[in-house]
Amino acid sequence: MVRRGVLQVWDVGTYTCTVQMAASLGQYLAGIKVSRAIAGAEMVVGRSVAVAVFDEGNPTDAVVVAVY
Repeated sequence: MVRRGVLQVWDVGTYTCTVQMAASLGQYLAGIKVSRAIAGAEMVVGRSVAVAVFDEGNPTDAVVVAVY
């Protein structure tokens, strides 16, 4: 499932981020991997991101696949 969110924290060293999910303003997913196809310069806090979630029961089993 692909879900929409807003980038809150970007860690260029580990290529991971924290995302505030759009469906739930209080839900944050931390330690989410980011596709290496996305340039680090594109990961600006406040931008919208598309997050592919593979297992709803394990929110860390996800990856940011797009930024817009």
